[in-house]
Amino acid sequence: MGVIAAFLLAGAASTSAHYTEADFARVAKFDAHFHANIEDKRFLALAKRDRFEVLSINVDYPDFPPLAQQATIARAMRAVDPVDFRYATTFSMDGFGTPGWTERTIAHLDAAFARGAIAVKVWKNIGMVATDPGGKRVFLDDPRFDGVMAHLEQRNIPLIAHQAEPKNCWLPLDQMTTDNDRAYFKAHPEYYMYLHPEEPSYEALMAARDRFVARHPKLAFDGAHMASLEWSVDELARFFDAYPNTVVDLAARLSNLQVQSNANPAKVRAFFVKYQDRILYGTDLTDSPPDPAARAQNPPATNDFAREADRVWRADWRYLATSHAQRVDAINADAVGLNLPRAVIDKIYWQNAQRFFRLKQRS
Repeated sequence: MGVIAAFLLAGAASTSAHYTEADFARVAKFDAHFHANIEDKRFLALAKRDRFEVLSINVDYPDFPPLAQQATIARAMRAVDPVDFRYATTFSMDGFGTPGWTERTIAHLDAAFARGAIAVKVWKNIGMVATDPGGKRVFLDDPRFDGVMAHLEQRNIPLIAHQAEPKNCWLPLDQMTTDNDRAYFKAHPEYYMYLHPEEPSYEALMAARDRFVARHPKLAFDGAHMASLEWSVDELARFFDAYPNTVVDLAARLSNLQVQSNANPAKVRAFFVKYQDRILYGTDLTDSPPDPAARAQNPPATNDFAREADRVWRADWRYLATSHAQRVDAINADAVGLNLPRAVIDKIYWQNAQRFFRLKQRS
């Protein structure tokens, strides 16, 4: 075989084993961590054009609209596009620990499921903010959550849990590994734990989360934001090995991965290949009314959110699916793509979400 023929054959084999940037809009994809805070038909048109389904997550976040308004927006978006738009509900911590809280919360969740919600989100306020009527901080492993969690298990409803924060949250700004973490915690000092040494440590919050997962082994558990273990694929591997019924999403943590893959690309790539059934693609993209005074978002609010979303989705595809390098401002460096095999990309971008959230097969 001639050299040119061998080269062409190798190129064909590579093409069959890996996707290219040109494949982006041809492949079925699912963004498992998105926030719709306005009714935005332009975004729905983009999602269809880029071949994305999205899961919009309602969350009890003070910078977001009230929970009832978030639910109304989600239902309106789903009514416009019931094929590509789905949403996760949540519950308020108001009244936690008072008589009837469990029953009221279950009734609220069942009403949301009846109107189309496919999952439940718990946020970092559990462990970092919320207290019971006696003023005691509430952690996720509190047994007073057991009734709600048993109900989710019975109904086969997944739980998405944002617990703690990236480990950078406990470091001085100049020791953080990514600029996006610096921007967020500078803008949100109330959640910047380095400024609050009286608050629970990162390790304490992770331990509470792990105790919760161990106590509910039948609960389908999604550790949002790489389960706040974004700083070490070794630590995340240990979490996966210890708790086999868990998955994580990648939302707003690719830059933390890129720090690691720049240092050891083979290690990060091997992690994705080994745990290819446990990882969901997600972004934390937040579609809110443009507000120049708004605090840090993912990405910052602009007058053209659809263009921003398309840019983020394509940049993430380039990193995960190809071997091409790209500039990543969050790490002030170029990042070389992981070039994951097609079979792995298909799982991360669609098949794992299909299984975890019990979605119908796409045509």
